[in-house]
Amino acid sequence: MSDVNPCMSCGACCAYFRVSFYWAEADDAGGLVPAELTEAVTPFLRCMSGTRQKPCRCSALEGTPGEATRCTIYHQRPSPCREFMASGENGEANEACDRARAHYGLPPLYKDMPFHTPADAATEGLSRVQLR
Repeated sequence: MSDVNPCMSCGACCAYFRVSFYWAEADDAGGLVPAELTEAVTPFLRCMSGTRQKPCRCSALEGTPGEATRCTIYHQRPSPCREFMASGENGEANEACDRARAHYGLPPLYKDMPFHTPADAATEGLSRVQLR
């Protein structure tokens, strides 16, 4: 069994769902999300560029879903990304995660699957190794 968090080789959610959030989460309004990677949905709602159309793919996603991926703004990601949990994390299934994975031909994750690496490990260091 691998010690690598399955999200680091997945990225399906980043290339399947629209990522919408309150406009003030962007850095031009005092938040953390780089505004240049967002687009307006309504006067009070933004989304990550690339996630408003189909097929969608977040502009902050690097790599190939199902192979090796990383979020280029992981520490600045918006609240929907921070709140989205991989199926099996904390022992709970996430149907949305499994649906996105199925779209990319990936098997579902299971609630009894151990997560050896914390979600914060899904950042630059380990991801760079996978992208080589």
